[in-house]
Amino acid sequence: MDAADKESGISLAELLAAFSLASDLGLGQPMEHVLRAWQIASRTGEHVGLPREQQEALFYVAMLSWVGCVADAPEVGALFGDDIAFRSDGYAYDLAGASAFRFFAGHAAAGAAASRRILATAALMATNGREVVRGMQSHCMTVSSMAQQLGLAEPVGEGLRQFFTRWDGRGVPVGIGGTDIALPVRLFHLADVVEVHHRVGGVDEAVKVARTRRGSQFDPSIVDAFCDIAHDVLPQNESHTELRELIADDLALRRPLTESELDVALESVADFTDLRSLHRAGHSRGVADLAAAAASKLRFPADRVQELRRAGLLHDIGLHGLPGTVLDKPGPLAATEWERVRLSAYYTERVLARPPALARIGATAALAHERMDGSGYHRGVSGSAIPVAGRILAAACMFRALIEPRAHRPARSVKEASEVVREEVRAGRLDAEAADAVLAAAGVGGKRRTGPAGLTPRETEVLRMIARGASTVDVARTLGISKKTAGTHIERIYTKTGSCSRSTATLFALRNGLLDPLDL
Repeated sequence: MDAADKESGISLAELLAAFSLASDLGLGQPMEHVLRAWQIASRTGEHVGLPREQQEALFYVAMLSWVGCVADAPEVGALFGDDIAFRSDGYAYDLAGASAFRFFAGHAAAGAAASRRILATAALMATNGREVVRGMQSHCMTVSSMAQQLGLAEPVGEGLRQFFTRWDGRGVPVGIGGTDIALPVRLFHLADVVEVHHRVGGVDEAVKVARTRRGSQFDPSIVDAFCDIAHDVLPQNESHTELRELIADDLALRRPLTESELDVALESVADFTDLRSLHRAGHSRGVADLAAAAASKLRFPADRVQELRRAGLLHDIGLHGLPGTVLDKPGPLAATEWERVRLSAYYTERVLARPPALARIGATAALAHERMDGSGYHRGVSGSAIPVAGRILAAACMFRALIEPRAHRPARSVKEASEVVREEVRAGRLDAEAADAVLAAAGVGGKRRTGPAGLTPRETEVLRMIARGASTVDVARTLGISKKTAGTHIERIYTKTGSCSRSTATLFALRNGLLDPLDL
């Protein structure tokens, strides 16, 4: 069997459930909001006769419905300021007619000067919200294209294109309403809203909002069924959603992706993550490919190269928790804004915390902004506490970001970017070997690596020493270096050679002619 056809150990359902946690951040909701809403919709669906074969479509519609919100984040920010606050506040309104006008007018150019807010409100009235409608349509089409890329059935794509419809036909596309809306979509329309109101105000509040919007936003028959069983279908707020248990009976949802399918899915997630900013298109793919090329130059084993590339694809997924007003701010960030930026790396780790196969990728992905001197984020780890893969990812991310434009500066030239990276090495913030490999992979120099597995002359010397039984302290004393530096050399040797102990490192040295067996 070709390696690309092997099972990855991660199902599409698990991956998209993790991505839904990032969507929650972009909605201004606690993580697992979408998962809880899916549970509500699924349980209610059992009472309104949702066919078994549509349960799978319901799951994917639920997981992906809000993903498209990242695609129009810059546009939403331009119209309404903080896009996350805008979406969060929207759950309190029935977004049609006078209620919608009050909401949109109240958020027009939020955070801007009063004069600009007045102009924004006037423009909204003059155009009858045309830009808002256009954004909704863009959202639906963009996310349905993602479903197609992931190989999901057409009912999923159709449902996603109907996400902004309403029972009364006053949504987007205009005129589509009632039973023309797919049943999974009608179920999720209700569940998405009642989950928020239940979490804030309990069962009574959830029932109240369902009844208030009965026949306008929501299908009356679904509202009636939900209200009768609300106590049974609403999840306990303190409960923890374990996806593997929830999908245990659904073979389609449990099917693991092949390795090649997983790569395609991760690339799609990366592309949507980059859409949060006007300046980041292609950033995650660029970082992933550069980091993987650098790891290959350092002779990482193929599976480690693959894992690092995947971490590069996902390293910015935590940015879904960062509003566009911060991400694309043209000037310096305030202290509170910097704190939100630092939290994005934490969010990356938490979003990817399960299942275990995804958590391994996430642990590396969350290291993209750490620095060797401890000045990075979110953990502020330093030196040998940062694995080599994390050091490569950090250097790749910095170089790639430098050659891309940002709201506060134009793109740097490749030469300028390489000089900045080298300066960061001299300042002790980037690892020299990792940065050298990244620059070499980018085609802008770097030291020539001639040793087996990319070992430097110093690493070859250390390998010979530990093969003869030298401890970390012995290496440090003999070479006149610190114990931490000696430990870093040994860690790099193990990583490059694929070793896990002194004995396996010794075997590597023997097989590559680095030791005379009679010397041992």
